[in-house]
Amino acid sequence: MGSDERAIREVHTTWIDAVNAGDLACLLNLMADDVVFLNPGRAPFGREGFPAGFLAAHQQFQIRCISEPDEVVVAGDMAYTRCRDSLTLTPHAGGASTELAGHRITIYRQQPDGRWLLARDAHTLSLVAS
Repeated sequence: MGSDERAIREVHTTWIDAVNAGDLACLLNLMADDVVFLNPGRAPFGREGFPAGFLAAHQQFQIRCISEPDEVVVAGDMAYTRCRDSLTLTPHAGGASTELAGHRITIYRQQPDGRWLLARDAHTLSLVAS
């Protein structure tokens, strides 16, 4: 495994850990300024649309995300990961948890300082049949 692939895997792990911890500041530091998120049933949104939804979700739920990379490809200053994700949302107010699962593709762009930042992200998470 090359150093760029290792760096991408570290960014991926840091991202998932920050999602689970509710660490918005960390996530914003891992995003490119022109990031675009594609979520099912929602119009694409960028960096400015991320905080409100993220904070609202964490106010309502305990979030537990698991993301297993199936593929990491680096091509020059661009890279992508293809992952299998599962997400458990447990209401803070009590009640049954919601389980989602699906796949995710994330595109990273290397910055002039060598850091890899999330540039594009799309997922297919949907409800898991009980």
